[in-house]
Amino acid sequence: MNKKLHTEAVDTLFDAILSLESKEECYTFFEDLATVNEILSLSQRFEVAGMLKDHKTYLEIAQKTGASTATISRVNRSLNYGNDGYELVFERINK
Repeated sequence: MNKKLHTEAVDTLFDAILSLESKEECYTFFEDLATVNEILSLSQRFEVAGMLKDHKTYLEIAQKTGASTATISRVNRSLNYGNDGYELVFERINK
């Protein structure tokens, strides 16, 4: 885990996120917390990760999501060399 990321403020933010009980609560909180573009960027990265996991090409991913090749590459690097956070979530939501 990135030591720069692990702070009391981030812990508090994650506790707040973990307290949410529905998608509607997530929409309410995240719309207050972040800009629409920030939320859309995060959702785009998650969609890119799913498509990479499904062995889609960069071209297919870029066409469907509008993500740049730099974004696709960054997500791919996280999938291959990151902390397995995407994998953890994919396992849980695909049960």
